[in-house]
Order: sequence, then structure tokens, then C-alpha cells
Amino acid sequence: MSDCLFCRIVAGEVPADVVAANESAIAFRDITPVAPKHSLVIPREHYANLVEVAAAAPGTVTAMIQLAGEVAAAEGIAHDGYRLVANTGAAAHQTVFHAHLHVLGGRSMGWPPG
Repeated sequence: MSDCLFCRIVAGEVPADVVAANESAIAFRDITPVAPKHSLVIPREHYANLVEVAAAAPGTVTAMIQLAGEVAAAEGIAHDGYRLVANTGAAAHQTVFHAHLHVLGGRSMGWPPG
């Protein structure tokens, strides 16, 4: 989609600090981090949210989660723990409507997360 920021990142039209990639997804640092370590994992194909990815390409969901684990290991947060967040819809604070996982770590996370 030509008007989708994340599609433009995948296409190389918008720069991003890419930290990892695989055949189905790429991971890059969030430009407005909410944790000391905060990256986004996105599918290379456009889907509005993670539920759409799961319905159309379940293997891509697996690839995204595997890539998130690689990012956590590379960022040094895998051992202490990290959080994966997938916001779905405006009420959940999804602001870019291209499916993505937030990989958050580097500090203790509170519960409940809301």
C-alpha cells in the first residue's frame, strides 16, 4: 500500500534502524520507544493487524514471533524477560494499521499492562 508507512519501510522508501530480518518479516527500532529496548516486528506483506496475518498467512505469524525472539536475544533482553505486544484497532492504541509486534524490554514491566 503506497500510503502505509510500514509498507514504505519494507520497500526501502523510508529509512529505519533495522535490527533483524527473515524471509517473512523485518524488525526495526521504534522511533518513539516506551522502554529502554523497543523494536517493532512487521510482516513484509500488508495486513491491517495480527489477526488478519493469522487468518491469511499463519506461517508469517510464526516467523514474526521467531524474529521477535532473535531481536530479544540480540538486544540482550531474552534472559531477563521481555514483552510482546500486538495492539489491534484504534481503541487499543494501534496507530499504524499494518500488523506489528512491539518487542519491549530492558526494564521491569508492570501488571496489569493496561
